[in-house]
Amino acid sequence: MSVNHIIEVQNLNFSYNNLPVLDNLTFSVEKGDYVGIIGPNGGGKTTLLKILVGLLKPQSGTIKIFGTDFQKLKNRSEIGYVPQRIAQESVEFPATVYEIVESGLITKKGLVGNISSADKEKINQALKMANIINLKDRLMSSLSGGQRQRVYVTRALVNDPKILILDEPFTGVDIISQKDFYSFLKNLNIREHLTILFVSHDIDTITEEIKTVLCLNRGMFCFGSKDIIHKENTIEELYGKNITHIHHSK
Repeated sequence: MSVNHIIEVQNLNFSYNNLPVLDNLTFSVEKGDYVGIIGPNGGGKTTLLKILVGLLKPQSGTIKIFGTDFQKLKNRSEIGYVPQRIAQESVEFPATVYEIVESGLITKKGLVGNISSADKEKINQALKMANIINLKDRLMSSLSGGQRQRVYVTRALVNDPKILILDEPFTGVDIISQKDFYSFLKNLNIREHLTILFVSHDIDTITEEIKTVLCLNRGMFCFGSKDIIHKENTIEELYGKNITHIHHSK
């Protein structure tokens, strides 16, 4: 494997109740890559992300992060994770944006860890990086879905991760907010050299935004440059013959 590979997955297998979800999956991600993961429902996309962040354990296969076996990885806070549909969940408790971002430090400091002045500076820097410093005193319940999503990404950023993993970050977010959020992610990738992987069903946007695409349907259907998507019959064979392809207006 190349020394530039920040994620290495080999012969990964996972099943739910003896039903295979990931079958002998092998791929690697280079440092600084921007990877879009696409595929049909039930193809294993969310399962893969949960395995990469340690929420699920595969039946077999190996995962290396930063060249180290995942099970031996000491600093898992270097992997930021925003789970599926979190921005659309009801937020009735009286938490501010600042408090939600601050809670991201629990990964490193624990529930009883004291927040230092250096930690407060990190929180403010993350808020500025996400361009939501003006929202820091707002209640989460008062924010739009797009604003909430940015807050949860900022919560992941407060630990200075080297990898950011997002599961369908645009579900329930309006088109204008999506475009703004894509721009935000691209800036993180380019300016902060952050390696990003995210799941999306928006094939058109993925072809515009990302560097690399992983087409997943239990096993790896294809992996490489986003131009793979434009090859004849790729999408039809990945999703099935009856897929409807929707193009966004510019």
